[in-house]
Amino acid sequence: MKKWSAIPRDLGLQLLAFYLLLVVPFLVTVLISDRLVGIRIRRDVEANDIALARAIALETNISINNSLETVKRVATYPGVVEPDLDFMEKTFSIVMDSRPDINLVYRLDAKGIMVFHHPIGPGSTVGIDFSFRDYFQQALISDNPLISEGRISPTTNQAVATAVMPIWSDGGVFLGLVGTNIKLQSLSDTLTAIVAEHNLEEGFDVYILDASGKVIAYDDPAQLLKPASDLLPDFYIEALAGKSGSIVDTDPDGIERLYTFTNVPSVNWGVIISRPTSSAFAARMFLTTITLITLATFLIIGLAFWGILSWRVINPIEKLTPISESIGLNKELELPQRKQIEKMSKRADQIGHLIRSILRMENIIAERLREQATLLETSNSVVSSLDLGTVLDRIIEQVGRLLHVEKIAIIALDRERGEFRIRASRGLSSSFTSQLSIQPSDPSSVSMRALRVREPIQVSDTEDDPSYKSYRERARAEGYRAILSVPLNTQHAPPTCLLIYHTEVHNFTPNEMQLVTTFANQATMAIENAILFEKSDMRLQEQTHRLEALIQSMEDGLILGDLGGNVIYANRRVKELAEYSNTEIEEIPVKEVMARILERSESIPAELDTESLLEGSSRKAEITIKSSGRLINLRIETFEVTDAHEIPIGMGVILQDITIDKELDRMKSNLISTVSHELRTPLASIKGYATTLLADDVEWDSNSQKEFLSIISHETDRLSGLVDNLLDLSRIEAGSLKLSLQKCDVEAMISRAASQARLETGNHLEIQVEPGLPDLFLDEPRIETVLRNLIENSVKYGGKNAIIKVIVSHEQENILFRVKDNGPGIPADKKEQVFDRFFRLDDSLARTQSGAGLGLSISQGLVRAHNGEIWVEAIEEGTSIVFSIPLDLLKTHGDPV
Repeated sequence: MKKWSAIPRDLGLQLLAFYLLLVVPFLVTVLISDRLVGIRIRRDVEANDIALARAIALETNISINNSLETVKRVATYPGVVEPDLDFMEKTFSIVMDSRPDINLVYRLDAKGIMVFHHPIGPGSTVGIDFSFRDYFQQALISDNPLISEGRISPTTNQAVATAVMPIWSDGGVFLGLVGTNIKLQSLSDTLTAIVAEHNLEEGFDVYILDASGKVIAYDDPAQLLKPASDLLPDFYIEALAGKSGSIVDTDPDGIERLYTFTNVPSVNWGVIISRPTSSAFAARMFLTTITLITLATFLIIGLAFWGILSWRVINPIEKLTPISESIGLNKELELPQRKQIEKMSKRADQIGHLIRSILRMENIIAERLREQATLLETSNSVVSSLDLGTVLDRIIEQVGRLLHVEKIAIIALDRERGEFRIRASRGLSSSFTSQLSIQPSDPSSVSMRALRVREPIQVSDTEDDPSYKSYRERARAEGYRAILSVPLNTQHAPPTCLLIYHTEVHNFTPNEMQLVTTFANQATMAIENAILFEKSDMRLQEQTHRLEALIQSMEDGLILGDLGGNVIYANRRVKELAEYSNTEIEEIPVKEVMARILERSESIPAELDTESLLEGSSRKAEITIKSSGRLINLRIETFEVTDAHEIPIGMGVILQDITIDKELDRMKSNLISTVSHELRTPLASIKGYATTLLADDVEWDSNSQKEFLSIISHETDRLSGLVDNLLDLSRIEAGSLKLSLQKCDVEAMISRAASQARLETGNHLEIQVEPGLPDLFLDEPRIETVLRNLIENSVKYGGKNAIIKVIVSHEQENILFRVKDNGPGIPADKKEQVFDRFFRLDDSLARTQSGAGLGLSISQGLVRAHNGEIWVEAIEEGTSIVFSIPLDLLKTHGDPV
């Protein structure tokens, strides 16, 4: 996989791949063609050989058939059937003369005894028993002529095959047979003639095998009647089985040969043609040789091409690789590398041109790197500060160093004046910097043109440039002849330009322009960072002040300590609780501050042991301390302070004032106890008198019934009043109390309130209303409730002989209502608490006076709903409660209903 991935990066491999892409298809085509032509040649050779084999088989078949036909005809002669020696002499002689391939004709009797044979010869076998012959045994069971296996005839001492015809009588009695010995040498001679006729090459062999697999025809007489297995591979069995075909195999001498075989159908003989494959496939081998020569030629050409390519192209390019890398890294070339590249640069071809370009690039890169190093150094110097004044001064300094100029200025828009002024400069006179003022709409100003087009604008010669005509006197006075204005693309800072002055005529090159533009971008970021830092610093300080003010304004105390347990921050509430000044509490131990707070508590919970405050675990506890002359309840919670990665960085303590919560809990308990007590008494009375009236065993007179019902009605009114007070209290607390203002008759309202206040028989009520009171608009039922509650309190605490005065007067913009009595009065330390909900001067459950402690609290809520105030007035004897109602209620509550 790595080799394949390397191809796109290696030019040599790419060229090799391209060469192979062109050559391989051609070579594959040649190989395929060689293969196809070879197959065709082999098929043609095999077809020719099989045709020849079949021709030989046909010729042999005809010869055998003639012999069989001859013996069949001879066997029909009467002189042969009934052995007549003279007749057989003549007849057999004729047969011999007509068939030169036959060397013996004979007659065997029914027992296989030789009766006669022609020619008689000196080696006569007449009278010899031949019944052991296979052909004789076959003749005993056959009516048709047959051919025997090849053998050596004892009569002629020659290799022969016998054509035999059985002789049968009309009654089906076997009488013997007639046989003719076919000279096998004649078959071999025929084969030799056929090979000569077809001009077959040397090594071409033809075999004829009989049915038993013996060679009965071959050009070498010494091989006749030998087993075919001695001369041929085993495939000859297929030929004897009636099959035809070709096969390549090796002969006993180890020579590869092409064997073609077929059979002689009438006698199950086989014909086999054999020749060496070197001669049989000579044409195919010649073609293969041509193919191999072609492949070798292309390989040699490819190697030569590759060698020349590597020598002239690949190797020089590979040598250029480390050299170009060194140039790219601005490394000095080693002396051998320098000599090598200078030598290759003298080449006149493209490689030489490439190397000369690389050498030019080396000089350019070195110059650019020098500029880049200078630019980077100047940029680092510029951005190393966030102070705007310092940033501008450093920009001026580094531009002078970068471009080797002495006169530089930075101008920016002064938003207050609406004009561009110099913010920083170098090499310019003080009069020039103080007087230079450019209007944003000035069309001939180089700086304004640069800001409009957002590109650097230069004036190469202030004396010749017509656009600078109006500023020519200024340039002469200041001593510059060329100017370049580069806009700084600021977003958060005011529009700003960098001005570069030359004392001589100077045309800024593109490289200088690009260099200044790049530096200007760096300077812009530095200015933007400085501006943003100023804004963010101001915003951060403002947010810090807000956060600190918020924490300082908290009613809860907050202490933050470091890992050493020293205070690093504490808000105002902690300083009040610990009675420390602002400076005293800084960097003192947290446990010392807590000890100072806890020492004013009567009991310190074990979990707030100052020695264990710094252990890091969270703790919660509640204590009661005295602060500013009153008891307050504090819930103290310690906690661990961690950073964003849950790493401890300190500890904290929160001191939460829960006095109000405790008071609410107390009031809830009072509500439960008071309501349960206040409800139980009237309910007991109502239940008792109702049960009494319902008793069946007593008859009550009408006066008693009326008295009982009056008590039930009175107690029901008490229950209703208690419920009304609770409802009014809930409306006041929820802020859902709505007033219905109307013009009020003050004296009549007081009288109604007094009539509902359950005055005792001995009580004395005086009503004093200042004459000529202004018209007063208020919610009359609500103020009537206030008066009733105050009168009831006077009756309740003043006793049966109490003297009660209700005085109404006009003071400034308010109407004052005073309710006085001659009772025991209210202690000075209770004057504020009497208006709290459920507060009673007698707070025991066994008190003699009934009530839920809601009257004054509800009265206060109703008066404040009228934008008035209620308070306890200090008098020498008794109690005086005063409340005010503003005369301008209509302005705040709208028209009366």
